[in-house]
Amino acid sequence: MQFRPKKSLGQNFLVDENILKKIVDIGDINKNDKILEIGPGTGNLTKYIINAKSKNITVVEKDIDLVKILKDRFKGKVKIINCDVLKLSENFYIDEFIVYGNLPYNISTQILAYWCLSKNIKFKKLILLFQKEVADRIIARVNTKNYSRITILANWKFHIKKILDLNPECFSPRPKIKSTLLEFTPKKNIIEINSPKNLENITKIFFNQRRKMVKKNFIKLFKNFDDVSKKIGIKLSDRPQNISVEKFLMIVKKLEDGLK
Repeated sequence: MQFRPKKSLGQNFLVDENILKKIVDIGDINKNDKILEIGPGTGNLTKYIINAKSKNITVVEKDIDLVKILKDRFKGKVKIINCDVLKLSENFYIDEFIVYGNLPYNISTQILAYWCLSKNIKFKKLILLFQKEVADRIIARVNTKNYSRITILANWKFHIKKILDLNPECFSPRPKIKSTLLEFTPKKNIIEINSPKNLENITKIFFNQRRKMVKKNFIKLFKNFDDVSKKIGIKLSDRPQNISVEKFLMIVKKLEDGLK
């Protein structure tokens, strides 16, 4: 069937064959790996994942028209779920998937944040395409303008490696911006907190006023704000982008200690 990409769903399909092969190779798939592909589109990447010999491939596609194409093209070789990925429950992720995804630009940070903030979801690896400016925020260094909430959430749980930038001509239809491929490998040891929701809330509070000194937020959060900031090693004249991932987690731990 003839398919016309939908702008409302951010559908820009990767068509560069060399890049598609490279993306699959990064996963280093073996036959026992369980693969999850988010937003497979017409199956350009799916084809190469199947060739990598995994026996267990699941794809999640929101667009029912694309689901029909995928069913016709792959005829039972993959499990197809017609669903918005943000509506999948944590129970869906009982297996540690290798995840591939050309994430819709309009919800890519929502998807990544959901995965990062879950206590129960674990992955073997994530290989994800983002709009370049979003990827730049994910891999940003502390004390830079791109350092943001998604930097902290992602780098709490993952080692993140930039693989390459992709030009618009690698896609059909061509987007107006560049894309970036990132590889996420779960950290073996992370700073444990009682509730990831607290990290979400703390980063939201701080980055809602990213140009302002953090003193006001510390005063709201802690009665002994001066003592807490000194113990963590944060100057009250700092801005949110000056506070490392580890120090944000220490803020959360101090807050949680105070709630016990």
